[in-house]
Amino acid sequence: MALQRTIRKLINSQNYLLPRGAAFLHSHATSFGFTEVNEEEKRKLVGNVFSSVASNYDLMNDLMSVGLHRLWKDKLISKLGPFPGMKHLDVAGGTGDIAFRVLESIRGVSHKAMHDSFAETEGQTQIFICDINPNMLNIGKKRATERGYTKNSYLHWVEGDAEALSFEDGSMDGYTIGFGIRNVTHIEKALAEAYRVLKQGGRFLCLELSHVELPIFKELYDYYSFSIIPTMGELVAGDKESYQYLVESIRQFPKQDVFAQMIVDAGFQAVEYENLVGGVVAIHSGLKL
Repeated sequence: MALQRTIRKLINSQNYLLPRGAAFLHSHATSFGFTEVNEEEKRKLVGNVFSSVASNYDLMNDLMSVGLHRLWKDKLISKLGPFPGMKHLDVAGGTGDIAFRVLESIRGVSHKAMHDSFAETEGQTQIFICDINPNMLNIGKKRATERGYTKNSYLHWVEGDAEALSFEDGSMDGYTIGFGIRNVTHIEKALAEAYRVLKQGGRFLCLELSHVELPIFKELYDYYSFSIIPTMGELVAGDKESYQYLVESIRQFPKQDVFAQMIVDAGFQAVEYENLVGGVVAIHSGLKL
């Protein structure tokens, strides 16, 4: 009970309670963490967050998740099942973490096959990394160069908005978005765009921080989120506010079953989700049939 009271005090003392009433229903109102802002302001604030954290993004991910984010991304790729010749779109993936895994998985398939036809098909592979933040894209390009990935033409870096993608209808075999969809202003628009750009039979996969339901674990997770993560952000990245937004944005994101229904409403079929670490993260998937 003492822990529960401490958590409530940490949350409420920040004056971040959601506003109520008609103002919240205004068509141009949205949330930035626990604060109500207009849509344009949210876009700028989210942009500022990721510009601020870009240089320490990988280090903070390792620290916050104790390295587990790497395993979560591996799990995502195993569900995707990349194949040679694939046209894949990774949205909000500026640092390249997921795109690099897609590429390595495709190379692994080709090398195991050991056939000239597979090698030729591999050469047709195209992986597009789309991110709205140029700072994140620059980090990814730098990492790609360090790994020697710039010697081929598989990777394509695109600055773009998840809610208004520049890709043609039915042009992608796969679509992934990792730890990004909770930051968009209109989730339903991002899902509609994902559906639009996928081919028939294309696969949608979303890896996102989600909701823990087990009471005891939830209390510990809330305490860690609101007390430890912002402090860690201040000490390591010199930016407490951005990581305060991070933990607030998770609580604002729809619960697993609600988000799954949003994916269904976007037109996807065979929609399902898998909780990892008790719901700390979840992988949602769907098919365009």
